[in-house]
Amino acid sequence: MAADASGQALRNSNHASKGVVNDIAAPDTQARRETRARSIPEGAVESFWTGQDGARIRRLDWPADGPAPVRGSILFMPGRGDAYEKYLELFADWHERGWAVTSADWRGQAGSGRLGADPHTGHVADFAIWVDDLARLWADWQATTPPPHVLVGHSMGGHLALRAVAEQRIEPDALVLSAPMLGFTGPLLPDALLHLVAKVMCRVGDPRRPAWRWSEKPGELPLGRQALLTHDDARYRDEVWWREQRPELAMGPGSWGWVERAYASMRGLNRAGVLERIKVPTLILAAEHDRLVGFAATQRAARRLPNSEFAPFGAEARHEILREVDNVRNRVLRTIDLFLDRHVPPGS
Repeated sequence: MAADASGQALRNSNHASKGVVNDIAAPDTQARRETRARSIPEGAVESFWTGQDGARIRRLDWPADGPAPVRGSILFMPGRGDAYEKYLELFADWHERGWAVTSADWRGQAGSGRLGADPHTGHVADFAIWVDDLARLWADWQATTPPPHVLVGHSMGGHLALRAVAEQRIEPDALVLSAPMLGFTGPLLPDALLHLVAKVMCRVGDPRRPAWRWSEKPGELPLGRQALLTHDDARYRDEVWWREQRPELAMGPGSWGWVERAYASMRGLNRAGVLERIKVPTLILAAEHDRLVGFAATQRAARRLPNSEFAPFGAEARHEILREVDNVRNRVLRTIDLFLDRHVPPGS
């Protein structure tokens, strides 16, 4: 089912043990998992909301209408190039626990249009645009959903969630960050130097051009991509399936403009005193062997946050910790449940 272009709503801690064990589920469990991951759940509504400048941004709302007592509301913000479809199985887990769940695309990706020169390169003029969008969405969402209100962000979504809290644009009751983009892996060079390189690349050519190679065919997923994201073959194929069903979700590399603004935003968060003033209870999930975001940078940030808990995972987890094999993913969900029970207990 393609995204509705008219905008009308559519219905439809602690270090983990080493090694990977991919539990074999019974056939009926596998079928149930696939159904949860590859269909918009009954009761959930897809729609568009409007940014301050009139931009139409896609969202998914799933009210807490199940048999469990209402636990509260979770707003989930995905990573760069992501779409909320990738996390439907996760949303189902939270919904079964009594949470109302909302998620939205970032403007310029997935079903919320594009900001670059082509349909496959992710671009933004400034990360502040995304922070403004999140603050506006948060205000509307918080006013219409049951408390407590929890913000969860993955990768770039985690970075932007943390930045919005640091800038006092939003104040969630609790914050969960999955592999937040607080530093990149790659050359062992100072961020200031790498930021300078990105600035130069923006000046010598179109900042909207791709910053790295993706694949021979635009929009086609490159070989070896799964090795960066998850050990779970089936969950990786869920994303591929959704891209086939909804081709508008496909996105490739970031632009040089995105890279330059990412360094600027990360360096801004890293300034002395910025993280130290955040009082919101924060859980950070990080994969020690993440090949996309820097584990060391995440660990340093966790130490600076005055009210944080840090949950590291070893070689059994890749970047998409929330979409890992069952034995890892179950520990992740349990870690989040316990954190929320401590800081926003039922009835709060």
